[in-house]
Formats: sequence, structure tokens, C-alpha cells
Amino acid sequence: MISLRLLSFVGAALVAACGESVDQADVGYDDGYAVGYNTACEIRTTLISGNFENVEYASAYARGQTDGIIACNEDRRAGQRR
Repeated sequence: MISLRLLSFVGAALVAACGESVDQADVGYDDGYAVGYNTACEIRTTLISGNFENVEYASAYARGQTDGIIACNEDRRAGQRR
């Protein structure tokens, strides 16, 4: 499950690097999810865009972070994380 989300995050980062128009809400959600999941599951530090001056990014980041924490806790309950 995390590999698909990680792939989405990497894909969004690559598109952003190419100068294409990227939905900041999508990037914010993916960044927040990765940070929430990785922090709650004590996986690693996560590099993010950090575009908190963009309201859409910041709002989606907060939702993604909450969802990432919830997903980590669900994975723990299912025995997929320690």
C-alpha cells in the first residue's frame, strides 16, 4: 500500500520538476500523508515540497497528514508494522 503512495509522490515531484502545472492540493496531500505515515510508523525523515504559503497545499497537507497517521495505525493493528 505504501509503495503505491510513494510512487504517486515521486511522480508528482517529477512532474513539478519538469515545470508542468501541478495541483498544489495533490502535492500537499501526498506530502502530508507521507510525513504522517512515516512519522507515526517511525520509518524515516521525509522530504517534502513545503509550499505552506499556498493555502490549497497547506490545507491538503493537514488532511494528508491525518490520513497518513490513521493508515499507519491501521497497518499496525493489521500486523503490517511494529
